[in-house]
Amino acid sequence: MSVLLAKTLRSSTFRLALIWIAIFGAAVVALFGYVYWSTTSYVRSRSDQAIVAELAILKDAYVSAGRSELITTIAQRIAGKHFDGGVYLLADSSFAPLAGNLEVWPSVLKGASGWGNFEAREWRPDAAHRPLLRAIFEVLPDGSHLLVGKDIQDLDEFAGKINMALVLAVLLMCVLAGTASVSVTRRTVGRIEAINTTSRTIMQSGLSERIPLRGTRDEWDELATNLNSMLDRIEALMAEVKQFTDNVAHDLRTPITRIRGRLEKAYSNLREGDSHQLLIGDTMADLDGVLRMFSSLTRISQIEASDRTAAFRTIDLAEIVREVVELFDAAAEETGVHLEVVGDQRALVTGDRDLLFDALANLVDNAIKHGREAGRVTVEVRQSDGGAAISVSDNGPGIPVDEFQHVFKRFYRLERSRRTPGNGLGLTLVAAVARLHGAHIEMLDNAPGLKFRLYFPARHQSGAEPRNASWKRGGSLS
Repeated sequence: MSVLLAKTLRSSTFRLALIWIAIFGAAVVALFGYVYWSTTSYVRSRSDQAIVAELAILKDAYVSAGRSELITTIAQRIAGKHFDGGVYLLADSSFAPLAGNLEVWPSVLKGASGWGNFEAREWRPDAAHRPLLRAIFEVLPDGSHLLVGKDIQDLDEFAGKINMALVLAVLLMCVLAGTASVSVTRRTVGRIEAINTTSRTIMQSGLSERIPLRGTRDEWDELATNLNSMLDRIEALMAEVKQFTDNVAHDLRTPITRIRGRLEKAYSNLREGDSHQLLIGDTMADLDGVLRMFSSLTRISQIEASDRTAAFRTIDLAEIVREVVELFDAAAEETGVHLEVVGDQRALVTGDRDLLFDALANLVDNAIKHGREAGRVTVEVRQSDGGAAISVSDNGPGIPVDEFQHVFKRFYRLERSRRTPGNGLGLTLVAAVARLHGAHIEMLDNAPGLKFRLYFPARHQSGAEPRNASWKRGGSLS
């Protein structure tokens, strides 16, 4: 737990949270300071306005009836409950008190007129603290001094409460913000640590581990789900690589063994003429098969690794179909297979003519080789508003449904197909070409036999950017 707390405090998320807390705190303090200043200023200004108004009333009494009337008015103000808290003092030219509720003239009030704050010993002597008084003073025409003020202790208490509320609010905000930042950062660090732990486990023990989900369906669960999907994909690819390696070893072992045996036989026995030439010819044929296998692998990798769209142009699928059927017509006739073309006379798509020719040739070749002997192979091409499609069907034994998702893997061959020539790369090439052209592949039960269908969506006929291909009935080509 302490390790997690230490990582939390070192986290960049925590530091960023502290920065924003400081910024937010400064904004709150500035806001509260403005509220404090504006409130106290408003209350003090209202108090000062009341003092000025009271001074004006007393001066009017002085102007109308002289000093005697002023003394009478001051006495009435002091006696009236409405004026509780008011401060009054009339002194002669030597500051000797004549009327009012103060015993002496405040020493801090100097000059002919002005404002001042002061304390008086006689003002509420029973109070724990001497209240603060605020007054305005002025010299009258006869030389006497008039002072009018108010007890502003309540105002100071009000300002103190606002100040205390400001301090408490800032402290509470800091505590809550600190707690929230630690909690959020700790949760973030905890989820990241779970990912790191799983990553370390994967590096030590293999790809079988997965990041645990908490079922919250938040962004962390979404990230964990995506990472787990990525791990699933990597594990599947690693399994394919293992199978690929096993298949390569299996398929290359036989021709290389034959080559070695022939070379050993040629080394051990002196041969002349046709026998020697026949042995060399068989060896070269096996080597050519191996070279074709590696050439097919290289071509598939090139198609999958790069976007070979430079040679894309508008082409007629029907024309490619006729050329492929013409190319395999002799091979079909030799095995007694009836090869025919049906469908539209014109089907335009945007693509690489050579690659589409090779893909279709592989499908037709597979149909002839693996279909029924003396059976039927049909190549159909169709054009519609939704796109164009090519299908190759036979009436042979077909492929089990559970094998559909495997036949596009490199070197994958059904057990019964290992007796026929081939290296298991034909359908892999078809898948790569389909992916490059954004085409979809369907594998359908032809009852009997198998039907491959390549569908080119209409968007590719206008030269749109190709997208990843997919195939229906069991999975994705990628």
